[in-house]
Amino acid sequence: MSRHLWTGAGLAFVAIGAVGAFLPLLPTVPFLLLAAFCFAKGNPAWEQRLLDHPKYGPALRQWRERRAISRRAKQAALVAMAISVGITALTAGWPWVLIPAAVMAISGTWIWTRAE
Repeated sequence: MSRHLWTGAGLAFVAIGAVGAFLPLLPTVPFLLLAAFCFAKGNPAWEQRLLDHPKYGPALRQWRERRAISRRAKQAALVAMAISVGITALTAGWPWVLIPAAVMAISGTWIWTRAE
């Protein structure tokens, strides 16, 4: 039963990651990392398919092996976060803009300090 739950969670994360491939502010790779984790417990063959994927596999393997994020991915993440802060500033205004700004400051610093 637990294998089915892990596999179902992995499929859900793949679906969210697939949506993120088309929406610029929704990340793809973090959801695929979660999917690979779930598949490792529920369906190792599907985990291997993710790791072997020509586009997303290298990023997944870099994270798994060295906890590394490519410079291009770091820049894309920071730009996307900055855009979301800007959109919040324009739509919600003060003081609501402080929430995504704080999230960006914390998570952006963490992302930028990961190995490349």
